[in-house]
Amino acid sequence: MPEPASPRHAAIVLAAGRSRRFGSPKQLLVVDGESLVRRAVRAALATDPSRVLVIVDEDATAIRSALEDIEGIEFIECTDDRMAGSLRSGLLALGDRVDAALVVLTDQPGLTGEHLRRLVDVWRSAPARAVASAYAGTRGVPAVLPSSWFARLLDADAFDQGARSLLREDGANTDEVEAPELAIDIDTPQDFQRWLARRAGKPSTPE
Repeated sequence: MPEPASPRHAAIVLAAGRSRRFGSPKQLLVVDGESLVRRAVRAALATDPSRVLVIVDEDATAIRSALEDIEGIEFIECTDDRMAGSLRSGLLALGDRVDAALVVLTDQPGLTGEHLRRLVDVWRSAPARAVASAYAGTRGVPAVLPSSWFARLLDADAFDQGARSLLREDGANTDEVEAPELAIDIDTPQDFQRWLARRAGKPSTPE
């Protein structure tokens, strides 16, 4: 008797957004010689997904250029630069051909492929459940969202709440993987300087 097929996941890398508060595309910030968007895509690929969708704005020439030599990714254009809009574009592009979506951001400089692999490993042990990253006293993305959640995420009434709200509210069906290194995401230049100071073990300058 053949063994049951392993559950399949795809990765959705949310690389759209105008970075208005930062003043320039934060997706292209460089850490250890590599842009944040490139780091996020490589980390997603490290989980062995069936597909990697990179959600971008209509004008994303620089982001596409930063990823042009990486094979196995697909660009999906999104006109709605909110996180919920980007996620919606990715889920619609995936359809129902996977068992879950690994959702990855591009403004978390502490993100690693190792953490994403841990999320996917936990999900594979119970593929009907979601798996969220836990940091700063809450749960959020990156996260693995089972396909049974897709309809709720696409529903017009729940659309503006996005995945983070579902992850926080549906605790009974969500597992967690601790990730204190993701507590800082980058919205402003001050955020980036604070993260660099924390990484170097130096006290950060108050804003």
